[in-house]
Amino acid sequence: MKISMVSEHASPLAALGGVDAGGQNVHVAALSSSLAKRGHNVTVYTRRDDPDLPARVHVAPGLTVIHADAGPARHIPKDGLLPYIGALADGIGADWAGNVPDLVHAHFWMSGLAAIQAARRASGADPVPVVQTFHALGSVKRKHQGPADTSPAARAWLEPWVGRTADWVIATCPDEVFELKALGISKSKISIAPCGVDLALFDGAAEPEPRPRTHRILSVGRLVPRKGVDLVIQALPLLARAGFDDVELLIVGGSGDALTLEDDPEARRLRMLAKELGVEDRVTLRGQVPRDAMPGIFHSADAVVCAPWYEPFGIVPLEAMACGVPVVAAAVGGLRETVVHQETGLHVPPHDPEAIADAVARLLADPALRARMGSAGTRRARSRYSWDRVAADTEKAYWSVLASGLSRHATEGLEPLEGTAL
Repeated sequence: MKISMVSEHASPLAALGGVDAGGQNVHVAALSSSLAKRGHNVTVYTRRDDPDLPARVHVAPGLTVIHADAGPARHIPKDGLLPYIGALADGIGADWAGNVPDLVHAHFWMSGLAAIQAARRASGADPVPVVQTFHALGSVKRKHQGPADTSPAARAWLEPWVGRTADWVIATCPDEVFELKALGISKSKISIAPCGVDLALFDGAAEPEPRPRTHRILSVGRLVPRKGVDLVIQALPLLARAGFDDVELLIVGGSGDALTLEDDPEARRLRMLAKELGVEDRVTLRGQVPRDAMPGIFHSADAVVCAPWYEPFGIVPLEAMACGVPVVAAAVGGLRETVVHQETGLHVPPHDPEAIADAVARLLADPALRARMGSAGTRRARSRYSWDRVAADTEKAYWSVLASGLSRHATEGLEPLEGTAL
């Protein structure tokens, strides 16, 4: 099968941990690689954000990444990319000339806009089917961030239009299916394929890095408020009152657009909070680290805490589970599915540092419980979340679309895209 992937802001080649680099980059890279290993020919289209990037990069047999010219060849925050999506569609269509794919799989809503436009313009007797994965939904983002949401206003109606127009939608968890149905997207064309974890990298073989205190809890992710790292800091004095005062909180994550953590406003906010609570000596901000260093960091922790306001899926819990580390997870979004309460970790209500402290204290007090949950997490990660299995689930969706012979976007009007700089 000849597959085009579109990932407008998240290149599979990008370094992880920046303000707009993270889970989607990992997902697109791993899924594309796994599909190529299964014998498919995969081409990933992403926007050129550096003038020195080559137009075409052959990553592995069957896998190529193309940097399409769409707007200035520099970093632009993803919420500012909408005016350039039409140019991205032009670049994709130009590369397809005379060599159209069997289908195109778009990642994120703006990629869906580009994919639908390119598919409509493609020459040939049969229209190119469009498969869509959103990774995050604007309706959920607005619900939790309110006025702090920086998405373009047009997302409120363009994103549902993408979902209704695409031939198939792949959700990453059951919670997302509910949100998609609320947007008017028919359940009959939705399937689930979760995110996966690199089981060759995240396993039980890594040597734990040394830790400076009796206990270590770990928070991993971009330094943005919605990740809830401040809630974990607020849990530290509560842990001390429960008798666990020799606990280090290690925070691993990129510093966004800032060159250093010292220049990053969120890092400064977290450090100030730790100082106000009297726990600054127990909080370590590591910043961005190489991906191959992460297994040793995971193995050094007694527990990983994931306390976001919301989370479409979340790869960090899978990486922790694959390494045999129990997870304390806010009961939101995809975390309710990946982390099994009382088996691979503990669920806590969102925005609740007291609940985080109670859950962590329970784990720190019971090494046997940590070991049992860690082993269960490893089994779950290996049985359900290998990238080969995720690729197989995705491949089934592709074959369903191709077998149906339907292409909804080919018969829909262009009106929804008028006036959106496409």
